[in-house]
Amino acid sequence: MVAGIVCLAIAIPAYRYLGAAPKKNVAAPAIPVVVQTAERRDLPVTLDAIGNVQAQNAVNVKVRVDGQLQQVYFREGQLVHAGDLLGLVDPRTYQAQALQAKATLDKDQAQLTSSLVDYTRAQKLAAAGAGPTQTVDTLRAQVAALRAAIEGDQANLDIAKLQLSFTRITSPITGRTGQRLIDAGAIVHGADTSGLVTITQLDPISIQFSVSQDELPAIMAANSKAPLTVVALTRDNNQQLASGKLAFIDSQVNSGSGQIQLKADFANANGMLWPGELVSVRLLEGTINGATVVPATAVQQGQQGSFIYLVNANNTASPRQVRVGEVVDGMQQIISGIEPGQNVVTAGQFRLTDGTKVSPVQPAPAAATLTGDGQ
Repeated sequence: MVAGIVCLAIAIPAYRYLGAAPKKNVAAPAIPVVVQTAERRDLPVTLDAIGNVQAQNAVNVKVRVDGQLQQVYFREGQLVHAGDLLGLVDPRTYQAQALQAKATLDKDQAQLTSSLVDYTRAQKLAAAGAGPTQTVDTLRAQVAALRAAIEGDQANLDIAKLQLSFTRITSPITGRTGQRLIDAGAIVHGADTSGLVTITQLDPISIQFSVSQDELPAIMAANSKAPLTVVALTRDNNQQLASGKLAFIDSQVNSGSGQIQLKADFANANGMLWPGELVSVRLLEGTINGATVVPATAVQQGQQGSFIYLVNANNTASPRQVRVGEVVDGMQQIISGIEPGQNVVTAGQFRLTDGTKVSPVQPAPAAATLTGDGQ
């Protein structure tokens, strides 16, 4: 019995020794992160807004005389030029009025010629004492009256010709026609409120947009040196539509919104901008030369402000406080904290702490495109 107890006591330590094997230190696996290199480049300073495309001229072409619209010479949506014939009102009535005014003018001119002959003869007779001076005075007054009548006749003829010219409805500007509002054969009047068609000028064209009043001092200072460049893009910022110049800064800030209206002019020969369209607008305020930039996704926010994870030579990550500037097309300006050529983490930071082992991965082409477009 005693021997059994002794054997049991000896067996217990042996059991504990076999079950408590020492553990080995296993290194934590490196965390894969996307890494890119800080660069030095010229960084354009831009201001983004939403703009509304506006035609510089839109004219409702109206009929200016009464009559029947005999013919329409344009198609809806057609590009027409200034002076192109759009329609014709029956001109016969106005042709007759012009001929009548011309006949009256010719009659008075003939009478004036006859009166001038009589007046000259009467002057000679009176000078020779062979005729009364009263006849000279009468003929002088008659000549003056006929000259005044001829001036009136000429004015009436000019009015008749002007009315006749109004029967030809021409385009006052170069632009694109809208919907036809009057059909051929209809009776039209100069007092009609509706016109024949609206013509909208497309080239050049303007875009109106608003920016915060806080941006106004910088815009005014830069624009005083040279008109600022404004770029029009699609709403998703994926395609540039046109490039123009800042043409107008409103004289007042909207007190309700704190915004100020700006307008830029664009050449639009390719028709990429359309009146009434909403587009993205990018105003180029200037350029920061030799800026240190990294992808904007590299910048993180902490309790002490902005910071970036650097990738050291031994592939460990360490946070670095930075002072940031402008963001342009997905690239963040770094004023201080890192230098060009240093590698920074642009994706995967949420798993990192100071000294974490990382496995650098180059950005995929699709991700690089999104970053470059600032999306």
